[in-house]
Amino acid sequence: MARLSNQEGLADWLPGRLAEERPVVTVIGDAILDGWWDGTIERFCREAPAPVVQVHRRDFAPGGAANTAMNLAALGADVRFVSLIGEDPAGEILTGALQAAGVDVSHLVRHPDMTTTTKFRVSSAGQVMLRLDDAATEVPGEGLRKMAGTLPKAIRGSAAVVLCDYGAGALEGPVRSAILDHLAPGVDGGVPESRRNTLVVVDAHNPGSWAGLTPHLATPNAQEAARLIGTEFPGGAARCPFVEAHADQLLRASGAAVVVVTLDREGTLTIRPDSTRSEPATHRTWARPQAEKQASGAGDTFVAALTLARAAGLPLTTSVDLAQAAADVVVHRPGTSVCTTEELATHLRGFADTALTDTQLARHIQEHRSEGRRIVLTNGCFDVLHRGHTRYLNQAKQLGDVLVVALNSDSSVRQLKGPDRPVNHEADRAAVVAALSCVDHVTIFDTPTPIPLIELLRPDVYAKGGDYTPEMLQETAAVERYGGTVTILDYVPEHSTTAVLERIRSSGENPEG
Repeated sequence: MARLSNQEGLADWLPGRLAEERPVVTVIGDAILDGWWDGTIERFCREAPAPVVQVHRRDFAPGGAANTAMNLAALGADVRFVSLIGEDPAGEILTGALQAAGVDVSHLVRHPDMTTTTKFRVSSAGQVMLRLDDAATEVPGEGLRKMAGTLPKAIRGSAAVVLCDYGAGALEGPVRSAILDHLAPGVDGGVPESRRNTLVVVDAHNPGSWAGLTPHLATPNAQEAARLIGTEFPGGAARCPFVEAHADQLLRASGAAVVVVTLDREGTLTIRPDSTRSEPATHRTWARPQAEKQASGAGDTFVAALTLARAAGLPLTTSVDLAQAAADVVVHRPGTSVCTTEELATHLRGFADTALTDTQLARHIQEHRSEGRRIVLTNGCFDVLHRGHTRYLNQAKQLGDVLVVALNSDSSVRQLKGPDRPVNHEADRAAVVAALSCVDHVTIFDTPTPIPLIELLRPDVYAKGGDYTPEMLQETAAVERYGGTVTILDYVPEHSTTAVLERIRSSGENPEG
C-alpha cells in the first residue's frame, strides 16, 4: 500500500485510501441550519411591489461548522461535533441530519435559551430572491460553560481540530478560554498534551483573533484575508499576485504556519514562510467554475477535504489540490451539499479519458480565442509526477488563461528516456496531469517535436522548462513565425523523477496504492 506522504498527484484511488485512514477530527464552531425554499412566481403582492413566491419545495441542510462536519464524515473521517444550539425545531432537524450522517453529536450542547441559527433562502427559477436569518440576539452563558466543559473529552485523541468561527458567539468566553488552554502553546514554547500530534485548523471570519493559537493552517477567504491585514485586494488577475506580495503580513497576522487563501472562482493560494526542497513557498490552484447556481458552502467542503488529507499525512500541495477538486464537485450543485468519497473518486476518474485529439483540441482553442482568452502550450513526458512538475505547470498557467499540456506518447518517451520508461502508460499520465486544477486541456503527440501541434494551435505562449535559452529550441522558429512568445520556466531536473523512482523501487511499494 502506498505511503500517503509520498503521493505527489491526484488519482481516483486516493479518496478511498484517505477514507481508510479514518482519522478522528473534532469540529468546534457555530452551527447553522440552511433552509432552501423554492417555488414559482406568477404575480406580485398587493401590499408592496414584491413578488409572491408559491413555495413547492422545502429543503434543509446543516450549514456553517455543521456543514464542515458533514463533509468530513462524507469523506471518511470519524467526526466529533462541538457546538451550542437551541431546544427548538431547527435544532432537532440539525441534530437529526448530523446523526444520520454518522457525526458524533454527544458533545453538541442544546440549551432552552439558545436560538439555533437558521438561514432561509427563498428562490424561484434558480434565482435567490430573499434570505431570512433567524439567530440568537444573546448567547446564554450557561450554554457556553457547558460547551466548554465538553471540549477536553472531544479533543482528546483527535488527529485534527477544526475551529469554525463565524462570529455568531459559540466560540466566545469560556469556550475560547478552554480552546486556548488545551491547544495553544505556552509562553515557554511548551505544547499541551492535547495538541501533540494534532493538526489545528482555523476557519474564521477573523483569523487574527486566533493568532495566539498558532494554528498549523488558517483558511481565510479573500475578504477575510484583506481585513486581516487592513487593506483591500484588487480584483481579477491582479488579486493573486497581490496576496502573494503580502504573504509575510498574512502569516504574521494569522499566527499560522500555513495560510490558504480561498479566492472563490479564482481558486486558492497557499503561502508558507519559506520554500523547502519538498514544498514551495506558494502553491496555486484554479477552480473549475460553471454557470452560477444556488451553491453554498463550497468553502466548508474545501476546509474539510484539506483537513482530512493533512490529518492522514498527504503532502500539503497534494492536499490543497484534492481540496480544490472536492470544492469543484459541490460548487456545481444547488443548495448546501457535501462531497462524498465516491463522488470525489468519480470526479477524479472523469479525467481518465480527457486526452483530446488534435481536432477536438483545435475546436476548444478556437472557442477560447473567441472569448478573448490567452493560450499557453507546454509539453513533456510527465512520467511519475512530482512537485517540480506541478510547480512548473502552475508557473505556466500564470502566463495566460488556458493551459494546454501536450504529453509525449509512450513510444516517444522510450526513445527519449530508454526502454524502461515510461513507468506510467500515456492514458494514466494524461489522467493525472488533467486532474491538476491548473491544467485546462491535455493531448498526446507522437512526433519528434511538438512543432506540428504548435503550428495547428498557434498558442500565444509556448512554455518550456529547462536550462537553456529560446535560441536553443527547435520550436522557437515555429512560434515566432506567427508572432507567439517562447518563455523558459524553472528547470525541472530529471534527477527529481529518478529520485522518486529509486524511492519506490527501494521500498517495494506500488505508486498506485
